[in-house]
Amino acid sequence: MKISKFLAIFLLIFTVSSFLPVYSQSSTSRGTTQMNNRVSNVDIPLVDLSIREPNSGKEVAFSVQVMILLTILSLAPSILILMTCFLRFSIVLDFIKRALSLQQVPPTTVLNGIAFFMTLFVMWPTFNQIYTNSFKPMSDGQIALDEAFVQAEAPLRLFMFQQLGDDETTIETFMGMAKLPQPRNPSDVPTYILIPAYILHELTIAFKIGVLLYIPFIVIDMVVASILMSMGMIMLPPVQISMPFKLMVFILVDGWNLLTQQLFVSVLR
Repeated sequence: MKISKFLAIFLLIFTVSSFLPVYSQSSTSRGTTQMNNRVSNVDIPLVDLSIREPNSGKEVAFSVQVMILLTILSLAPSILILMTCFLRFSIVLDFIKRALSLQQVPPTTVLNGIAFFMTLFVMWPTFNQIYTNSFKPMSDGQIALDEAFVQAEAPLRLFMFQQLGDDETTIETFMGMAKLPQPRNPSDVPTYILIPAYILHELTIAFKIGVLLYIPFIVIDMVVASILMSMGMIMLPPVQISMPFKLMVFILVDGWNLLTQQLFVSVLR
């Protein structure tokens, strides 16, 4: 007991003595700070926003053009999803993930990234045509904004008509909803009719591909479930047992390459 008290007193004295030199040094020493003469001041620019009445019609037109461009930029993701083949690719890739009974692997971000780059490969000639005929002349001041919009709209309309092919049912449906006469040629179809018709067509094609992808994996699930029932393993989930077999079949047939090739063929026919 006496030894423990002696050790406690010794530790207390040692701790206090270790702090005393630091305190005395910090209280007596003085530091100086001097800026280097070669360091210059940072010039912060002044950002000013002024609102005034337009002096001419050109200023009004320019303001409207800026507003339209900002609106188009804000709608660019929706345009990419709805007016390109990204919709078909993303839905089919999500179908194959569900058919394999996978929950977290691969992540949805990865599948969307694959669909995005596949869309770039397919749509690159269309985007290049839009840049050559619309954006580049407008940036050089050769054409106005309205003409640039028409030039950018034409390649996308052509692509959507090519994907629709002989399927005129959706176009006739939306033309009837809008109470418009039946078109005699593709140029008579307005763009606001063509876009929803193309979306419904892409959804139909994607779901057809998804059903075809589901069939072989459903057969594997049924075989595994019947085997488990015959063995009396009722409480064991069939999906948990069939998932490795589905993955092995998918890998052995080189599923990812076959899937991407068939998706390209379905668009670039």
